[in-house]
Amino acid sequence: MDQIVFNHDSVLSDVHMLCPNTRHLMTRLNSVGQPVFTSKFEILSDAERHGKKGSPTTENSDTETRVQLRKDGEGGGEGTVESGLDEDGDFDIAHRPRKKSTEECHRDVICPVILKQSNVSTLLQEFDTDDEADDGCDDFIRIEHTMATPLEDVGKQVWRGAFLMADFLLSNPLMFRAATAVDLGAGTGLTSIIMATVAKRVYCTDVGEDLLSMCQKNITLNENMIERAGGEVKVRQLDWLKSELCTDSDVEFSWTEEEVADIHDNASFIIAADVCYDDDLTDGLFRTLYRLCNNFFHACTIFISIEKRLNFTLREMDVSCEAYNHFRHCLYQLEDTVDGQCKYTVEQLPCTFPQFLQYERIEHLELWKVTVNRVPSEKTEASQQLTS
Repeated sequence: MDQIVFNHDSVLSDVHMLCPNTRHLMTRLNSVGQPVFTSKFEILSDAERHGKKGSPTTENSDTETRVQLRKDGEGGGEGTVESGLDEDGDFDIAHRPRKKSTEECHRDVICPVILKQSNVSTLLQEFDTDDEADDGCDDFIRIEHTMATPLEDVGKQVWRGAFLMADFLLSNPLMFRAATAVDLGAGTGLTSIIMATVAKRVYCTDVGEDLLSMCQKNITLNENMIERAGGEVKVRQLDWLKSELCTDSDVEFSWTEEEVADIHDNASFIIAADVCYDDDLTDGLFRTLYRLCNNFFHACTIFISIEKRLNFTLREMDVSCEAYNHFRHCLYQLEDTVDGQCKYTVEQLPCTFPQFLQYERIEHLELWKVTVNRVPSEKTEASQQLTS
């Protein structure tokens, strides 16, 4: 690997920095030369979620307990770290004096060495052995992903919004029991896999052969978990910038006529996790939502997770959330739509449900619900009146 992985336009998810108990193993390079990792994300048990082991709340509390500043005048022994206030009122911490070495330390410059193929094979074998040991339990979800990509490939990474959506799905299994769902912009497929553990059938959709192949690989990595739950995942191509579903049998991940009929007749949920970061794509998402809902023969519910990202812009000369603001505009524009076919109701849900996966649930993570009800036609209303 003699090419530079991190470029000036690379986008890096910080999910992996905050998962100390998660294993990430580089397995290969994808078709565009990006390193691909396979990670095992632990689904927390009841005891862990209540702070008894490894939960973020416990770890933060322990850190706060350990990081205590001694007041001036207390203790005062040799090596004690004392704190006071400087002239600006900030903490002025006197660090413990270090012993000076009598000998100068001379070190050679160390350069990172890429693992040889034989070493990689050994690591992969060990990782596969662990996977076999985990096949009998549902405590881990295995995801193939990248860690740094250009903006157009961010779907290949794992983002906090996907974890938030997964937590919500796992917190409400009865809501999705025996349901058919469509996952828009599924990315690595993490939310589709979680949905398949509580629902009957999930259509995992995105665009791009490389990305969809990654989705399919992740479905295969977790097929034991999905099969034990009685679910099913179908990876299909769905381009928000096109008005029709691809039914060309010569195209990989295309739809069959039966599958198109299935989502129109039976899909009752649509989910989308952290997909609104570009205004054109956000517009495409809401056009797709509108088309799907109008083609459904019954009411459905949409859940959208999003992270409100703050950026400094030269145009505003201030911190703003342009992508988030555009998302909110499209959301309420959908609610105000009057077309005689569907009525849309928008509400923000509180993120107070349990946390099953290890990540930082920051205050800028949001979950939105859109309830879509079919508007009865004049013929339907007349028929109902005659029946009554």
